[in-house]
Amino acid sequence: MRDTQPDHPASRHRDVAARGARIRFVESGEGPPLILVHDYLASHVAWDDVLPRLAERFHVIAPDLPGFGESEKPPPSRYRYDFDAFCESLADLIAAVGLGRVSICGHAMGGAVALTLAATYAHVVDKLVLVNPLVYPPRPDRLSRVASIPVLGPLVFKQMLGRSLFRSRFGADGAGSEDAAIRRVDHLFDLFDIPAAREAAYATMLAMLDTRPLTASIPRISAPSLVLWGRANREAPVEQGRRLARELMGARFEVFDCGRSPAEERPELFANTVTSFLVSHGEG
Repeated sequence: MRDTQPDHPASRHRDVAARGARIRFVESGEGPPLILVHDYLASHVAWDDVLPRLAERFHVIAPDLPGFGESEKPPPSRYRYDFDAFCESLADLIAAVGLGRVSICGHAMGGAVALTLAATYAHVVDKLVLVNPLVYPPRPDRLSRVASIPVLGPLVFKQMLGRSLFRSRFGADGAGSEDAAIRRVDHLFDLFDIPAAREAAYATMLAMLDTRPLTASIPRISAPSLVLWGRANREAPVEQGRRLARELMGARFEVFDCGRSPAEERPELFANTVTSFLVSHGEG
C-alpha cells in the first residue's frame, strides 16, 4: 500500500492491491467507515464537494474503481469490468484497509456496485445509500446508443469519442453549465482518453446493459437503506426510486430538486441528508 499527496489538506491518496487491479483511493476523516462509489466514467473527484463535510463525522474512503480515474486499467481479458468484479475489488479494499463493517454510498453505476456488495457480503455492509442507482433497465443515452452500434460502435467508442460527446453525458455541454463542472468533466475526459481506459469503459458499458441480476438481488439485501433521487434525472424517472424503496422493504426515500448527481448539484443538502440517515441508524 502506497501513500501519495492529497487533493485536500485533510485527505490523502493511497493505493491498495485488490483482486485483479490496483485501486487508488482518497480517504479523509475519522469515525465509522463510509465508502463512496462513483458513477460510470467518473472517479473519486465526483465526491469532492461532499467529502470534507462527510469527513467531519466519518472515515470516508472514495475509491476509483478499476479501469477508471487513477486506478489500474487491466485489459478486459484480465478483468471482467462487471458489477460482480467491482464488488469483489471493493471487498478486497475493505479487507486490506481493515475497515470491518462499512456503510456504502453508490451513485448510479456505483449504486449498482453498492447493491451487489450488500447482497453478496451482507455481513460487511452496515448501511446503504443509493443515489440515482442503476437497477432497472436504463434509458439509453446518446453515448450508449453510439457505442452499441455493431462493428462501428466499438471503433467510435475506443478511438473517436471526443470531448463534446463525453461532456454531453454529464450534462456539461449546455450554455448553463458552470465552469467548475466543465473543468471537472474535462479532467475525467483526460483520464479516459488513453487506450486502456477506453477499453475498460467500453467493457463496462456492455456489462451495464443487463441489469436483471441486480433486480434479482434486491430481496437479499437486509441493510437499512436510503434511496436518493434527483427529480430532473433524465435517465431514470422518480418512479424507479419509489419502486426500489418499496422493494428494499421500507427504505427511506428522498427526492432532491436536481438532476442526476445530487452530490455535485446539491452538496450541502446531500451531505446533511446522508449524515442524518447514517447517524439515526447508529454509527457502526
